[in-house]
Amino acid sequence: MQLPTHLISDELRVFESRFKEAMRSHAPLLDRIMRYVVKRKGKQLRPMFVLLSAKLCGQINEPAYRAASLVELLHTATLVHDDVVDDSMERRGFFSTYALWKAKANVLIGDYLLAKGLLLSLDNNDYRVLHILSDAVRKMSEGELLQLEKARSLNLKEDIYYEIIRNKTASLLASACAAGAWSTSQDETITERMRLFGEKTGMAFQIKDDLFDYASENVGKPTGNDIKEKKLTLPLIYTLNNTDKETRRKIIYIVKNNNNDKAKVKWVIDKVVEAGGIDYATQKMNEYKKEAIGILHQFPESPFRQGLEDMVLFVTDRKY
Repeated sequence: MQLPTHLISDELRVFESRFKEAMRSHAPLLDRIMRYVVKRKGKQLRPMFVLLSAKLCGQINEPAYRAASLVELLHTATLVHDDVVDDSMERRGFFSTYALWKAKANVLIGDYLLAKGLLLSLDNNDYRVLHILSDAVRKMSEGELLQLEKARSLNLKEDIYYEIIRNKTASLLASACAAGAWSTSQDETITERMRLFGEKTGMAFQIKDDLFDYASENVGKPTGNDIKEKKLTLPLIYTLNNTDKETRRKIIYIVKNNNNDKAKVKWVIDKVVEAGGIDYATQKMNEYKKEAIGILHQFPESPFRQGLEDMVLFVTDRKY
């Protein structure tokens, strides 16, 4: 599945120009770091969701471009802070800013990006969009802290897992779609509908990410990496809740104490596959995908509705 960039190719060019301008700093060191970040940007899925949502609901305007820039600023800030939290030396196959400029500078970089995003909205009176995105930042922080708290015991129920990923991952994508819809519709009902669409898509996105940990092919992410980091993913949660006590005890012990032993991590992965954890997570991902597409189909048929549907399929069918 290809990204529907052809529907917003002109808008993406304008966005990239605006985003670079928004990242600029008068401090030489900070400007150099910002240029490094911009050069190594990812697929820009979230700005695409903003722009496609905006076009679904009306004509692209300056508030839509600012909303896309704000979303990408906030997303970049969270990635910079995540690298510090996770002690990660790589980001998208390159050295992370954390590897090059260390923790103190990275905390400040993340703070700077957050401030730039806030000012971008405040300076242009985009108060509703700022409220939408600020709520996402709050939820993301709550999700991270809840995950940190629950990871210590490795006793995570499925409903708590959904709460974590709804806040940690899905909230930003939900806010991207809501901000795009609001920028061109100024309609609260439409905005909420698109927020819910983004949330369902974000849930599917995270479950797909969980599944990569159990893939045998090269998917750009080391197999068993989440187990090594003691992250409780849906396939593992399902297995822990649907296996015998002895296997459960052994899995928990390995995740806590032998998570760098490749052979033992492989044993855990094999047990997850045997227990049906992969199939269960895939089923749940497809349920969220179906719900997201169902929400989209409440809108009239258009190339932009199809483009957003293609985005959902890309999220769930991607290989990395």
